[in-house]
Amino acid sequence: GPDDGEEEDGACQALARRLEDELRAAKSAQLSCGEVLLPADLLPRIARDVLRMAENEPCGLRGCTLFINFENDHVCRRIGMVKCDPSTVSTFELFLTLKQDSSSWHSLLPQFLKNLTRGGTIMISPGFTLEKKKLYRSYLE
Repeated sequence: GPDDGEEEDGACQALARRLEDELRAAKSAQLSCGEVLLPADLLPRIARDVLRMAENEPCGLRGCTLFINFENDHVCRRIGMVKCDPSTVSTFELFLTLKQDSSSWHSLLPQFLKNLTRGGTIMISPGFTLEKKKLYRSYLE
């Protein structure tokens, strides 16, 4: 219908906000940095991809558990998780990997300086990967 676009925008914004909350929580807990800088359109782009991947799933986005990983210096670790609807059994998992933006000025600081700026800044790259893993066998397979 005509409202589909708006509904999708709403879902997209809500999901982007949840990703943002999760990153904010990870900032102190997992990343132990003072601030995380990310491209303005990054979270909406991720949210749109997530929604697209959820389209053909039996419960749509409600059946999604999204794991957020962060990769820097070739080390990847989980920094957060979004269970899109806690009351729905997950039918698929998405693995989002954010990467540190190595082209930023911050990467030019010598290592010892980085450690001194406690609660330094992490710049997140505009590029990300999103992988899907189904948790059920569909009848078509």
